[in-house]
Amino acid sequence: MIASYAPGGGTDILARLISVKLSEALGQSVVVENRPGAGGIIGTDIVAKATPDGYTLMVASPSPIVVSPHLHKRLPYQPLRDLAPVTLITAVPAVMAVHPSIPARNVADLIKMARNKPQLLNFSSSGNGGTGHLAGEMLKTMTGITMTHVPYKGTGPATLALVSGEVNLSFGNIISLLPHVKSGKVSALAVTTDKRSPVLPDVPTVGETIPGYVAGPWYGVLAPGGTPRPIIARIHAEVRKILFSADVKSNLSSEGAEPIGAGPPEFAALLKAETERWGKVVKQAGITAE
Repeated sequence: MIASYAPGGGTDILARLISVKLSEALGQSVVVENRPGAGGIIGTDIVAKATPDGYTLMVASPSPIVVSPHLHKRLPYQPLRDLAPVTLITAVPAVMAVHPSIPARNVADLIKMARNKPQLLNFSSSGNGGTGHLAGEMLKTMTGITMTHVPYKGTGPATLALVSGEVNLSFGNIISLLPHVKSGKVSALAVTTDKRSPVLPDVPTVGETIPGYVAGPWYGVLAPGGTPRPIIARIHAEVRKILFSADVKSNLSSEGAEPIGAGPPEFAALLKAETERWGKVVKQAGITAE
């Protein structure tokens, strides 16, 4: 099971959560292998070119699947052709969080600060074209503020950069940031979904200040394109059981995520819609791969 980002991010956490139970269900070891780099492209390419026999899977997030096609003219794979959707695991909020050294306590404060000191703010992300990067670019586009994007090789390093004060802002997924919010190492200003998160009920949405703003990552299991349907169906069934098992469901809920377990057709439809949606954001913001 390939996780195309460094350890500590959402893909890695979910891959390890699922792999243990999947090993039990299939009666054989499921090994998680982190293959970070190029915004998730390296790990995704490995899966896209793997033998479609059910022995190679990946836990994916949006960037290398629905965003990279708009950033790279020569992507080494075509996601909707070379990858087979298995199941949508969950969709989670991103958290707009700042280092405690930043005095902003809400989105309005942050916007005012950015306008008064245009060179002050920088924000980390998992890499160019990642959901955290796009969330920041959407904020810039919708408010006209200036912020400097600092890409890292995965959500884990991007989160550590915020915690250490190397950067002062981040749009990290709630799974990775929640422990640091609870410990007080970072301050949560808002969540990026259209509704508040049950685990951060007092934290408003960005949309409460900037109407129409919605962003956030999802995670799903994919296999190489051409993997036989019976194999896809078996893996989907087993992963869905895992997601809705009492302990895993409780684990996800405690981190601000709810299991979905949608099947291949529903997941495929989401991928197509997300490809179109983020393509518009990339074009509007003028984002490039460099």
